[in-house]
Parts: sequence; C-alpha cells; structure tokens
Amino acid sequence: MDALDLEKLATDPETARHYIDLAGAFAVNLVAALLILIVTFWLSGVVSKLIKKRVSQGKRRRRVDVTLANFIASLVRYLIIIVGLIAVLGQLGVQTTSILAVLGAASLAVGLALQGTLANVAAGVMLLLLRPYRVNDLVEINGRKGVVKSLDLFTTELITSDGLKVIMPNGKVFGDMIINFNTLGTRRMQPAFTIDHGDDVGKALDILLRLAAEEEHILKEPAPWAGVTGLTDHGVTVTLRAWTAAAEVGDIESDIIHRVKDAFTREGLRFPYPHQVGISREEFAQIMGSAPRSKPAAGPGSAAQRE
Repeated sequence: MDALDLEKLATDPETARHYIDLAGAFAVNLVAALLILIVTFWLSGVVSKLIKKRVSQGKRRRRVDVTLANFIASLVRYLIIIVGLIAVLGQLGVQTTSILAVLGAASLAVGLALQGTLANVAAGVMLLLLRPYRVNDLVEINGRKGVVKSLDLFTTELITSDGLKVIMPNGKVFGDMIINFNTLGTRRMQPAFTIDHGDDVGKALDILLRLAAEEEHILKEPAPWAGVTGLTDHGVTVTLRAWTAAAEVGDIESDIIHRVKDAFTREGLRFPYPHQVGISREEFAQIMGSAPRSKPAAGPGSAAQRE
C-alpha cells in the first residue's frame, strides 16, 4: 500500500474492515490449503502402504510379484498427490483450468520429445500387468537366454549363464518373442542317440526306458517314452522323451546321456561315425588297372565298315 491507502485505511473504518475481511478470508483459505496438503500426503502414504500390505498378504494364497505391487502403490500415491495439489491451488484462488491447460501442452511437448522413452514406459506397464515373466524366471528374449534379475518401467535385466549382465529396453522386450522356461514348472528332455544299422534296436529302447525308470528325478507321469525317430546313412536314431522339473532339466539330461553312453558300450551297441580310408598311388593304379575297360563304339571310319 502507498501513503494514500494507509491514510484512507486509518480514517475510513469501512476500508479497514474490508481489508481485515480479505486478510481473514485469505488466512482461512491458507489454513484450509495447508490442511488439504497435509491430508493429501498422509492419505497417499496410508493408501500406498495399505496396497503393499494387501499384496504381501495375498502372496501366501497366489503368486503375486513384488514389482507389480510397488508399481501400483506408487501410481496410486502420485495420483492422490496430484489431485491434492490441484485442490490446494483451487483453495488459494488460483484458476486451475489454465494450469491444467499449460500442463497438458507441456506434457504433449515432452511426450513428442521423449517418445522412445515413453514407449519403453508403456511397454513396462504392459509387462507389469500381463506378467509374461517374473523375477528369477529363466527366459529367452531377443535370442538372449538368462535369469530375470529386475524389471522396472524402463528396462529388463537378465543374467546369462556365462555371467553376463544384459539390460534390454522394455520396448524391444514387449515387441519380440518371449520364451519362459519356468512358467509350467516342468520340462521335457529328449536326448537322441544314433546306433549302428546292425545293432539291436529293441535292446537300445529297453536300455533307455530302464535308465529313465531308475532316475528318481524323472517324473512317472507323463511316463517316459523311447522310440525310433530317424534313419540316416550312418545308423538308426533312437530318442528318449521324459519329463522332469524345469530347474533340473539340464543336469538330469547330462546325467542320462552319460549313463546311456556307458550302458550302450557295455551291451555292445555301437555309435557309428564317419570313416576315411587311405590308399597309396600304387594300390590306386592296381585298382584302376584291374577295372574292365569298355570297348569304343564303332564309328563311320571303323574297320568293320571299311570291309
């Protein structure tokens, strides 16, 4: 206020009362805005913790991912804070419609500038909702096979069997084929073996089924199966198909191959392999010299026609 306003305020009771009323109304609005702000942050924290608690209790009855619970809790928390801030501005007399319009235009500009990043965020949201894989699952994505160590809104992190850390943008993950090796809990192994054409195929199949029955980690249902799956130039291909736990399939298959090799050798079954035979030049010349030579065909100038 300038000196004239102060003099008028001192001499005019109505003006003084008007300013006092304005100050009182502003103070009330300010206190209400502070209360709304306090309640907003308190409510956002309570709701976020309540969602996490409900999800942690539900993990006992069904498989719920912690990452999804944290994402939903954070999303609800920020939504409550945004609504509360808009209410605070409205309580202070700020025109929220103009602010919302400015925020909308700014969001559009930022979205156009960061469309690649936002695509990863959208893909991350879909991955968190659809759950094609979870943390600690063995998966194959974009030709990379490894264990999922983390999943957030932007990236998926894998640890490969040779100790490499692979970080993939969620946009590429969601747009490609995903193979999950742990979803069903069991997997089928099918090691194949080639024996000689002259060997007893029935004996080979009996050995495969016997070794599968002796392995305690192989499931009884579905029952193991063994049969002939191919004929090649080198021999007969026999295959064992058996189910086991997904986490143990690699170790069990390696052990079965080792035991089959020992059993086939012990029973006299042979594993054929290509052979090369070397001969000397003299032997080659003798072979070619002993081969019968074809007689040349009679032509127009032959002796028979001249006679």
